[in-house]
Amino acid sequence: MARVLIVDDDPAILEILHAYLSGEGYEVLQAADGHQARELLPRVDLAILDWMLPGVSGLDLAREARTAGLELPLLMLTARGEEEDKLRSLDLGVDDYVVKPFSPREVVARVRALLRRAGVHHEIRSGDLELDLRARRATLAGQPLDLSKLEYDLLSTFAQHPGLVWSRERLLERVWGHDFPSTTRVVDVHVTGLRRKLGDDAEAPRFIETVRGVGYRFMEAQEGGEGG
Repeated sequence: MARVLIVDDDPAILEILHAYLSGEGYEVLQAADGHQARELLPRVDLAILDWMLPGVSGLDLAREARTAGLELPLLMLTARGEEEDKLRSLDLGVDDYVVKPFSPREVVARVRALLRRAGVHHEIRSGDLELDLRARRATLAGQPLDLSKLEYDLLSTFAQHPGLVWSRERLLERVWGHDFPSTTRVVDVHVTGLRRKLGDDAEAPRFIETVRGVGYRFMEAQEGGEGG
């Protein structure tokens, strides 16, 4: 499932958006200030940012994300509704802008549209491999794959970003989260197990390619493609 970060210092807003977005099948992370959000941004597919935040503003977060090369969609959710504020945020790389008070259903619709535009889908196909991100189900040639939680999270991370090279360190942050182990060796162990279940040969891969000295890359599909 797509992973959405909500950044707001109002607990009521966090609660209602969490309820609506998780009800749509998204995995939802929350942050109440800019410092916490800064740590989570590299791990999500989309972020909803409040402009006025303790520590680091939503506008600063957007600027930092774009400077760092993060291409995830950013939605600004703020009480600042002046045209100049909207233009300023859009110039810094924010993709959409919603003014408070807001309709939670409208926010969900805008999130859905941004993820669709960014190429994040609920269903992914690559050859005879299929993933249903909402159901957390993977099949190969029509047969269910018996994957552990970490194996599935690893596979879905790869499959949602074909062609992108993932370092072991970045995979630890994205898949294992805050509780990731101190050694990157665990990534290699889980990739090996995942390859075995996929019937994938490391020397002649169909799905997961080793990029020597860097990490791993999910190969572009030769047939089929993404669905959604």
